[in-house]
Amino acid sequence: MTVAPETSTVKRALSAHAAIGLLAGALLYLVSLSGTLLVFYEEWQRVEQPSPPQMTAISPEAVQRGMEAMLARETGKTPTTHFYVDMPLQELPTTRVITDTESFHIDSAGRLSGTEDIEWSNFLYALHYTLNITAGNGLIGITLVGILGMLMLALAITGVVAHPKIFRDAFRLRTRHTGGVAMADWHNRLSVWTLPFGIALSLTGAVIGLSSVSAYAAAALFYKGDVEALYATIFGEEGEPNEAKAALPDVAAPLRYMAANYPDVRVTYVTVHEPGTAGQQVQIVAEHPRRLIFGEYYMFDANGNFTGTAGLSDGELGSQAAASNYSLHFGNYGGLTVKIIYALFGLALTAVVATGSYIWLGKRRRRGIVEPRLHAAWSAVVWGSPLMLALTLVARFAIGHQAPFAAIFWIGLAILIVAALVAPSRMPRALRLQPAA
Repeated sequence: MTVAPETSTVKRALSAHAAIGLLAGALLYLVSLSGTLLVFYEEWQRVEQPSPPQMTAISPEAVQRGMEAMLARETGKTPTTHFYVDMPLQELPTTRVITDTESFHIDSAGRLSGTEDIEWSNFLYALHYTLNITAGNGLIGITLVGILGMLMLALAITGVVAHPKIFRDAFRLRTRHTGGVAMADWHNRLSVWTLPFGIALSLTGAVIGLSSVSAYAAAALFYKGDVEALYATIFGEEGEPNEAKAALPDVAAPLRYMAANYPDVRVTYVTVHEPGTAGQQVQIVAEHPRRLIFGEYYMFDANGNFTGTAGLSDGELGSQAAASNYSLHFGNYGGLTVKIIYALFGLALTAVVATGSYIWLGKRRRRGIVEPRLHAAWSAVVWGSPLMLALTLVARFAIGHQAPFAAIFWIGLAILIVAALVAPSRMPRALRLQPAA
């Protein structure tokens, strides 16, 4: 029987519609999977580069020497606009000095001891944060991830509304059934068990991802397009720029001040704005115990004199909430125990995303819309993504930290998806999970 042109067109349109839906699901799956792994960001760095000088603390004088040695390397180059010191922490006991273009480890005496080579960890970070999209300085990628956060939040809320008995059946698993029924049960149970975590994670992810776009919009409305002025109301103002040459600032004095006056906080970061100029300013970030904020900013002038804080720990509630988003999202506020809990919940959320699309494909099949290619492509995403991530990690140690991790991951995953679309019947049987019946 000849299919009417209209019917054929409708079927193609439905398939395209389904493919777009699966594309959104695939990106959401990648964000969930990479975020689960990224919980152990510091631990991955230690695996990737285990040899730098180890220390749990460093003296202010050593930090000063490290800054001077690092900035001496910048002679003859375009002056760096910011200089950073990543202080040693229990979870990452190394000290790093960083400019706009390079990063070095230093030893406990402040001597440069080799470059920081954590490109695989940074690739994983970029995969979760921007999907490795660098256009617009990453703005496009991070905005897309923010939209995916909104999508995850909407799916969590509508999933509960669509299943009024979901809480009553929170621990009901039909173990006698297999295939689609069991998958649907696991999907619903995991959704309930992870609901508070999923809402918190998706909401904070959406806020972080869309903050840049929101900042540009708010700055255009209220600050005549000055984004820096907007951020200053939340994170504190930088000093007035003055490009006249000046001696390097004293960063040892601020560190001594922190130890004497704020002994209960943990200094994590030192930033020098516009180093080597008359307008330079020292900024210290310190974590507060039993607080979700990523830290408080403590400001000092070039001579080491304390000038105030940004108010992230005791200022406006909006500032405190903004400073709490990062820790709540990434789970880096309670040590290894909290990280393990976040990873377990993250795996559960990743499984919810994976099974959700299988259930959706099953519903379409029951309506007579059989799409083996889309089902095979989704299986390629579900199983191919962790496979490609493992391959990039192998490349890190086989080729080195300069291996093209993003290219390996995305090209490899694309090949698997295309192969699944072209020859769905040739996929290994173990990977061809059946859609929920």
